[in-house]
Amino acid sequence: MIHDAAAPRSASAPPRGRGVYCNRTLNLRSLRAIGYDMDYTLVDYRVDAFERIVYAQALERLGQEGWPVAGLAFDPQMAARGLVIDTELGNLVKANRFGFVKRAMHGTRMLDFSEQREAYAQTLVDLSEPRWVFLNTLFSLSEGCLYAQAVDLLDGGALPRPFEYASLYRHVRARVDAQHLEGTLKAEIGAAPERYVVLDPEAALALLDQKAAGKKLLLITNSEWSFTAKMMAYAYDRFLPGDMTWRQLFDLVIVSARKPAFFTERAPFFQVATEDGLLRPLTGPLEPGHAYLGGCAAQVERDLGISGDEILYVGDHMFGDVHVSKRSLSWRTALVLRELEAEVAALEAFQDIERILGEKMKRKESMEAALSQARLALLRRRGGYGPAPTETPAELDAALQDLRSRLVALDAEIAPLAKAATELTNPRWGLLTRAGNDKSHLVRQVERYADVYTSRVSNFLHATPFAYFRSPRGSLPHDPSAPGGPPLEHGGEA
Repeated sequence: MIHDAAAPRSASAPPRGRGVYCNRTLNLRSLRAIGYDMDYTLVDYRVDAFERIVYAQALERLGQEGWPVAGLAFDPQMAARGLVIDTELGNLVKANRFGFVKRAMHGTRMLDFSEQREAYAQTLVDLSEPRWVFLNTLFSLSEGCLYAQAVDLLDGGALPRPFEYASLYRHVRARVDAQHLEGTLKAEIGAAPERYVVLDPEAALALLDQKAAGKKLLLITNSEWSFTAKMMAYAYDRFLPGDMTWRQLFDLVIVSARKPAFFTERAPFFQVATEDGLLRPLTGPLEPGHAYLGGCAAQVERDLGISGDEILYVGDHMFGDVHVSKRSLSWRTALVLRELEAEVAALEAFQDIERILGEKMKRKESMEAALSQARLALLRRRGGYGPAPTETPAELDAALQDLRSRLVALDAEIAPLAKAATELTNPRWGLLTRAGNDKSHLVRQVERYADVYTSRVSNFLHATPFAYFRSPRGSLPHDPSAPGGPPLEHGGEA
């Protein structure tokens, strides 16, 4: 896991999966404004249902192009947030924080250790290179699944025209993106929000608390006005007091924001003048209580008189929400990592096995140390140098054989437990935050760019608008108090 520092806890503290976790100290009292993304942040979706419809519509379009798509189906566990697409080799990979590939899948087939080593022994994942595509949001699940299946079709010679793996990715990505850009997908979701939206009554109360505490609340989303209005009304109005609506929660509502460009470029605002989305150019400053389209963060800062670390922005997209707002504007950042609840629950359920596994790994380390000493003693005895061992070569040989056989037996006990540890939450990819015995590449991004992270917006309710989140003291392997951490995957760390 990342830094394990939760919000101040009380007698009514939430489960650990609902905590707010801190990478860099954050005093909520000092914030003057809190901005929110909408999709998968303020409005939580049923991931399987949402991504399944995106997949189905993209698949239908590919079928119209002559692709043999009959029999293909969405697999929600085929891909996961934090994976990286290797567009050069047609693989999905999971890398650790240093960029070493720990697991890899070509098409829909997981590579074995020797295949993976041959492909990536000399290669580090570097997200600055165009070869790598980071799946950094839940919206990426349909894309990752469809690309993996497309690679199988390409390798089997089943596609109607030739592709390289990179051009194949661009083709699939364009078909998936089209579903988000065109009206069919959102029209279907808007027509039956109960099928796709997860209602959270605590989210409205958390925002009410923040507003009452004097924070300016901002909604900044890439979704268009009609969809935003429908989703926010469905998810929030029923939980607000009296006749209050979601519009009254926010000092500013900004739709079609074009993030990440919203944070880095200059663009004009248009005012949403009517509920049906009529626009008029903005000629003066932004005014509280109004909704706007487009624009840029620089004008938000200027017109509100708030900038930098006085603003916290909360979103689910590692790059478009968290990375860019942090690097470009020095805004404080919070990442919504919806999968965190299931991950923490899986870790807690696995604790007893983890303890047994840890004990066996300590025995293994002790036996390996004894084996190393015995090998060195035999080396010195045969070489006639150094302190003379008391054992004869025959005795040392016997000790070596005994230790080796005991290690083989112990490895047989460890193997199924270690395998189970690597399959928590996803049998292909394991935990979101781990890659082998190390932090995942996703966690590296979270640590660098997210000041705090949590599983949902309503978790701020338990923290209160007055919380002071303190980051833990960073530990190093040589620190006396450093925990041993989870055991190595069977076979050791490369």
